[in-house]
Amino acid sequence: MNKKEILTIPNALSFYRLAMFPLILYFILSGRESLFALFLVINLVTDVADGIIARRLNMVTEFGAKLDSIADDFTYLLAFLGIVVFKLDNLLPHIHSFVLWFVLMVLMIIFSLIKFGRLTSFHLYSFKIGGYIQAFFFIILFTIGFITPLYYFMVIWGILAAIEHLIIQFILSELRSNAKGLYWVIKEQKA
Repeated sequence: MNKKEILTIPNALSFYRLAMFPLILYFILSGRESLFALFLVINLVTDVADGIIARRLNMVTEFGAKLDSIADDFTYLLAFLGIVVFKLDNLLPHIHSFVLWFVLMVLMIIFSLIKFGRLTSFHLYSFKIGGYIQAFFFIILFTIGFITPLYYFMVIWGILAAIEHLIIQFILSELRSNAKGLYWVIKEQKA
């Protein structure tokens, strides 16, 4: 891997998201809901931006895919933690679905570490779309408030995406990036 593959705009945005982790975590732990929400939204926007820039400017690399996935995992962790800390009253009537989604996300990580010895960087379409839905829900939650149908749309999508991710991990014999989705993995397996 050369320096040119590492020093790209998409990777800088992913590094930014990683660097903001301690600050956003501090905002959660110190009860600064507005700053938490603002900086997490910035992380979510940079996540979208790094993917668009990487594809449009042909800066997609294996290193960038892995870095983006790690930054995504940390951003997910912050979002889950922030929702639990700041919006637990809204969440309690729906806690079972939230816990199921969280457990599936943790299982994805554990299964990947056990089977492949590292984290995945599949970048499934279902996860990308789910990320947009989650970002929209998050913005609505911290500006307007908790909207139950939107919450269930987000959680059901997240659960289905996590199940797809786990199935792909089970099917693949070796880890690779940018798998797109179960349809494409099965199609490749048949070819």
